[in-house]
Amino acid sequence: MNILVTVDSNYISPLKVMLKSLFINNIEEEFTIYLLYSRLKDNELDDLKSFVSKHDNKLEAIKIGDNYFNDAPTLMHYTKEMYYRLLAFKFLPQELDKILYLDPDILVINKIIDLYNIDIENYLFAAAYHNKIYIREINRLRLSPYEIDKYYNSGVLVMNLNLQRNIIDEKHIFDFVRKNKSKLIMPDQDILNALYSKSIKSIDEILYNYDARFYNYYKILSSGEIDMDYVINNTIILHFCGKKKPWHKKYSGKFHSLYKHYEKIALA
Repeated sequence: MNILVTVDSNYISPLKVMLKSLFINNIEEEFTIYLLYSRLKDNELDDLKSFVSKHDNKLEAIKIGDNYFNDAPTLMHYTKEMYYRLLAFKFLPQELDKILYLDPDILVINKIIDLYNIDIENYLFAAAYHNKIYIREINRLRLSPYEIDKYYNSGVLVMNLNLQRNIIDEKHIFDFVRKNKSKLIMPDQDILNALYSKSIKSIDEILYNYDARFYNYYKILSSGEIDMDYVINNTIILHFCGKKKPWHKKYSGKFHSLYKHYEKIALA
């Protein structure tokens, strides 16, 4: 199974926690982790390779040189790295036809094979959208005149690499950023939605991109069905969206203890 990650030095520890949760809850699977990076140090790469190999899996590190994206517009604290997941098909081996992108701020707490095997033959991506009316309407207005029915989260993406190679043009992406600089809040996610939302297959957010901030919201909306037992036994991916992260000292949330459990065994 092919997994894509993109990190810098600040996210190495969270990446290890995510990978640990993936490996121990999918022990029967063999993973090749493709890492796109530009500024990791040799000792950091060696450490990650050792970490992955200890779990009988493989890390393929692909360095993106400084010459790439020289013409790409950047925004405030968003650097060239924001393009990596959208244009990963340029750098990944050409024989790969599918890959699953995972943000480092998630836990994989159940088997992931059904998500990986989802049929996306006619789609560029599969992704979940967080179905909250106010979020959907704000993003629709903010990214007008682009027709966005659903605003997808880019933290979990099943990627149809063959179709992306045929359709996605980096010049279109760069032009979009130049024209919309003042509107972009989450640049890579905004690009994904404005340009490609009609070519994204929707997947269940509760199963595959559960926003850990909204436990009470999900529970109330489901009349109590989606409670802690349901999440632990059914949800595959817990996503710690937002600025507050579970590895921060002052973080608090329903799944903080669960994250600390995985953090302890990953970083021991």
